[in-house]
Amino acid sequence: MRKTIAASVSLLVIAAATPAAAIDRAAVTRIDAGHVAVEWSDADPVTVLAAADPSASPETAEIIAKADRSGRIVVVSPASQRRYFVLRDGGDGSVRRVAERELPLQQGSNFRDVGGYIGADGKQVAWGRIFRSGAMPLLTEADYGLLSTLKIATIVDLRSTDERMIAPTMLDDRTGAMFLSNDYSLKPLMAELAKNGGDYMYAGLGDMLKPQLKAVFRSLIKAEGPVMYHCSAGQDRTGITTALVLSALGVDRKTILEDYHLSTALRRPQFEMPPLDPADWPGNPIVPYYVASAKKPGGPKAEPLYAPTGVSHLVQLFEVIERDYGSVERYLDKELGVGQPEIARLRTLYLN
Repeated sequence: MRKTIAASVSLLVIAAATPAAAIDRAAVTRIDAGHVAVEWSDADPVTVLAAADPSASPETAEIIAKADRSGRIVVVSPASQRRYFVLRDGGDGSVRRVAERELPLQQGSNFRDVGGYIGADGKQVAWGRIFRSGAMPLLTEADYGLLSTLKIATIVDLRSTDERMIAPTMLDDRTGAMFLSNDYSLKPLMAELAKNGGDYMYAGLGDMLKPQLKAVFRSLIKAEGPVMYHCSAGQDRTGITTALVLSALGVDRKTILEDYHLSTALRRPQFEMPPLDPADWPGNPIVPYYVASAKKPGGPKAEPLYAPTGVSHLVQLFEVIERDYGSVERYLDKELGVGQPEIARLRTLYLN
């Protein structure tokens, strides 16, 4: 009996001395133009700090709340200012960074931060370093003002010549970022997407997008500043690119797929293309598609990213890559020149 009591007391002492698990979930959600909700899950009290710099240390960040146990606080955060939050666990002192995933643009579509996911060795993908988006032909002055604070160094336009002609990207002109693109026709891409009744429609995109994918990875490896890449909807070509980047950083497949499918809810197709008159663009293969889409009841809509069989388009792409190359890592090495040394550098640069 004495041994049982002693063992129980010992267990209680150990439990009391051992801090609870670190923060395992955190998110920032915009409530309105002036406020966001910062939410987390943790048994220990959490101190919430904020900074304009995504890499700011807790020592230099502004304290918003001390030793908070509520799991949710509302913070003043104007949509015109990008803020990053640092959550410090009151038990083990560990830190988790979090920010709004979607940027609150007035007339943007699917513009989001790729940071925050858990990658190799349990480290977080850095916030404020990699951005993805749909086309941006209708951004407002307020939108340009917010995006200028991101200090984007490189913009990689994944779109075809046809698309860039009718909806040119102006963000580089407004911010001084380097602009990279590659000329190619949309016709083969549209034919590829129409094959097999919508099944395996990404199968040929790896080869078609190779120059742009190389540009993205080279820009990330050079690390001259934050990198942003985009296509028209920010979901297919941009989704593939993000899936490969996150794979290189060691993010698990389930998370990659969840991020990919966020595009359905985060797209705003009405801002992805300006009004078009087909007479102004004879022979441009994308114009009839956008004109027809705009005439649909309720205007253009984002369609879920699944094949007719119900399988995610990205799942089918991974299947093709693994069939042809054995793994995503071998594809990156053989086709994009991103081998183990490059992956190691990417993880050093973009995981913290």
